[in-house]
Amino acid sequence: MKKGFTLLELIVVIVILGILATLGFTQYNKQVESTRLAEAKIAIGSMRQLATEYYWKNGSLTGIQNGDVGADNTCTSSSYFHYYLGSVYATGLYLMSARCTSGGKSPNVTREYIYRAFFKPDTGCQSFRCYYSDDTTTCFGISDPSCPGQ
Repeated sequence: MKKGFTLLELIVVIVILGILATLGFTQYNKQVESTRLAEAKIAIGSMRQLATEYYWKNGSLTGIQNGDVGADNTCTSSSYFHYYLGSVYATGLYLMSARCTSGGKSPNVTREYIYRAFFKPDTGCQSFRCYYSDDTTTCFGISDPSCPGQ
């Protein structure tokens, strides 16, 4: 009597390994993408500093432009994100970064997500949110709408 595995048993094992590999690869990609978010956090920190300087110099954020905070809203081969100003109010503004879907540092993503910060230089209040642009679901668990009057 020979001992061994049947063809069906081998196929079941291969299918299970394939499923586990797919899940692992998906989680790995999600983790890598969340670490790329550090680039956006650093850039938004610089934008926040420049917006603060603009506010203290002019007494208001009215009239602030992308160039005033070092944002050019274009994807370049040296960045995973493009940066721009969102809504601007007299005492607060949205500093935006969107993950490049083309033209950015490789690899680009197929589903754009936006990391934004709401910032009020007069009080120092800030809040952060990450969401997908196609359906506004939260990405990477970042949602902190803690500034009043936001």
